[in-house]
Amino acid sequence: MSSILIVDDSASIRQTVKIALGGQGHAVSEACDGSDGLNKAKGGKYELVITDLNMPIMDGLSMIKKMRTLPAYQGVPILFLTTESDAGLKSQAKAAGATGWITKPFDSEQLRRIVTKVLAK
Repeated sequence: MSSILIVDDSASIRQTVKIALGGQGHAVSEACDGSDGLNKAKGGKYELVITDLNMPIMDGLSMIKKMRTLPAYQGVPILFLTTESDAGLKSQAKAAGATGWITKPFDSEQLRRIVTKVLAK
């Protein structure tokens, strides 16, 4: 299956995503903020990145802008998994290179369906 990076400052969200996607056979790595996520991305190759928007040290928007400058991540899908639902933020995320947006709270089955669809492209 695929190698996935989940970037979220909430350990419980990271664990929920890891259980949901790991159960499908995906290898899920964790990062606790945007800076950690960017460092992990530079040190490995992920086929999908799932990130929160609001995090300490570096937010998700800043992280994906920097990630998109890395040649290895220009075509990698990046999904936001966040409590935010503001249309303006979604627009900013799309402009920065986000592939999609999932609003918390989320259903594990919904997450698996979206991940399967995104990885199939």
